[in-house]
Amino acid sequence: MTFRDTSREYKNPLSFSKRAPGDEDVVRDICNNCGLINYQNPKIIAGVVAVWEDKILMCRRAIEPRIGFWTLPAGFMEQGETIAEGAAREAKEEACAEVAPDALIGIYNVSRISQVQMFYRATLLSPDIAVGPESAEVGLFSWDEIPWKELAFPSVYWALQHYQQTRAQTHFAPFSEPADWAATPGFEDLAKRYTDV
Repeated sequence: MTFRDTSREYKNPLSFSKRAPGDEDVVRDICNNCGLINYQNPKIIAGVVAVWEDKILMCRRAIEPRIGFWTLPAGFMEQGETIAEGAAREAKEEACAEVAPDALIGIYNVSRISQVQMFYRATLLSPDIAVGPESAEVGLFSWDEIPWKELAFPSVYWALQHYQQTRAQTHFAPFSEPADWAATPGFEDLAKRYTDV
């Protein structure tokens, strides 16, 4: 989808062709009439590992991708919000949960789908949770109850593992994705779509 600034009128209609602007070597969509460059940049995903009395909030996805699999509350940031605000909003939207984000657990580069996923440790302010429009089911899971074989995305696995490693710490550096994401346990079938594994 091409960005169009609806707050102004264009003298000529937008008409795009692919070429590298100026001295860049990246081919982009550029308007032939006004020179507007339609940048396609990675998306930022904000999420939480939200906890109530040692139980972790999880949602079973009601939408694609990975419908029916379990995830942490997370989604695309909106304009005008911080990453922590976006993570809290996603928890509200997906699980009707009020959360207070705390430390940043990880910054995960998911280059195969042009995303940067950032997860915060968070406290659930109440155990009152309910299904949101993108969730088929929500629940609070102890560590041993987490549906490890039904996780939606490798980043969910990473964030949970990194939460577990830091749960007793107040200060730590955020984690990053592993060197070989395809080796994440439980994601062999997903890895086959993107690699020669």
